[in-house]
Amino acid sequence: MDVRTTGTPLLEWSGDGLAIGLFEDNGALSAELATLDEKLSGTLKELIAEAEFKGKDGSSVATRVGSGSAVRKIILVGLGKAESMKLDSLRRAAAALARLAKKEKCKTLGISLPIWHDNAALTAQTIAEGAELALYKDTRFKSEADENGSSIEQIELLGLGDQTAAIALARQIASGVFLARELVAAPANYVTPITLAETAEAIAHDHGLALEILEREDCEKLGMGAFLGVAQGADLPPKFIHLTYTPDGKPRRKLAIIGKGLTFDSGGLNIKGAGSGIEMMKTDMGGAGAMLGAAKAIAQIKPDVEVHFISAATENMISGHAIHPGDILTASNGKTIEINNTDAEGRLTLADALVFAEKLGVDAIVDLATLTGACVIALGDEIAGLWSSDPDIANQLTQAGELAGEKLWQMPMEEKYFEGLKSPIADMKNTGPRPGGSITAALFLKQFVKETPWAHLDVAGPVWTEKENGYNSPGATGYGVRTLVNWAIGV
Repeated sequence: MDVRTTGTPLLEWSGDGLAIGLFEDNGALSAELATLDEKLSGTLKELIAEAEFKGKDGSSVATRVGSGSAVRKIILVGLGKAESMKLDSLRRAAAALARLAKKEKCKTLGISLPIWHDNAALTAQTIAEGAELALYKDTRFKSEADENGSSIEQIELLGLGDQTAAIALARQIASGVFLARELVAAPANYVTPITLAETAEAIAHDHGLALEILEREDCEKLGMGAFLGVAQGADLPPKFIHLTYTPDGKPRRKLAIIGKGLTFDSGGLNIKGAGSGIEMMKTDMGGAGAMLGAAKAIAQIKPDVEVHFISAATENMISGHAIHPGDILTASNGKTIEINNTDAEGRLTLADALVFAEKLGVDAIVDLATLTGACVIALGDEIAGLWSSDPDIANQLTQAGELAGEKLWQMPMEEKYFEGLKSPIADMKNTGPRPGGSITAALFLKQFVKETPWAHLDVAGPVWTEKENGYNSPGATGYGVRTLVNWAIGV
């Protein structure tokens, strides 16, 4: 699909489908739309009246235009109330109209949406993102493609000037989201720690990044007892991935992004029971998927920052070699951990990854993990939790998420709750009491970062959706990629 801007005025555009955004309770048509309505023999007003179209956010409707018209179909999409429109409203509107245009068998589509805060470039990028993300469909595991409507071949954005660079940026970011979606959606017999390492190798090869894959023996030499303790129950070997993007010239700042890479989580000897959603534990590498997706996008964008992409990838399985509840592990910073729940394994892998990242001398670290069900209980399926030791990093991530339309909510780093993690025989336990479980998980991770500004994102909820939601189709969402890219490039 080709996405481009066009200098053709709205009144002169021709093609299969012309999509127009309308605000809620907008009243009379603008002068330009009134002229278009006259040109189309009253089609706009008839469609609004017959469909009782109110312009509500996310609503859309289409109709056939009379024969002889240069436009075959008109599509209207609601933008909600003008005073409450956000940038993501444009992204969601683009998704809605793109899906409807495909259903209406439009091969060419013209889109006319308002310019966000006089920023035509950001508007073009956002619209392109919404359309690209909404039209993505993962059919890898179907014997026959289930197509609904013909494919859209060309989208033209009207009234935005030449925004070639902005659209290219949208496509680069979308390619990273697609990679993350495909990794998270694929089952554990397709995506393993070896697969994640191979994906990192492909990104390094295609875009000239440096890559280091640490094998079990390498991790043993570095004292990564927490990570290897989780990995010891699996037949498949663990892979510690370190992928590095380095810009031309001196980097403006150096960053580390860590993604939790549990390609399957059985719970270990604290096995997940019936009704626990164990079949969805293929998504427990959602953090690593987003990390690799961000790496792919950043490698194409080529910002003036150095970024280290890290994941301690393994499975959490049951065997005669698996860790026992009550075992004590020693992390690579020397801290000892009493295992009181083998199903709280992600934080153990992240512990050694955080120690590794800090030794790189970076300016900031962000880890991304499907870490706790407690965070889902607190914030639901669409909002990720944010914990940080540094207010500047927290603000940067919040702004990056808002720009991406990926919701974050900062949670308290209540130090007193660490009392619940204290162990009589080790430095700490790996889980605390049930109340405040997502907070104690963040406090556990904090023990493995000494001085570097750090933030933790618990993305257990938004990495997956059961139903169509905005520009996300049912399945893996690729959550986090766009926020991480925005944060890294500093927009």
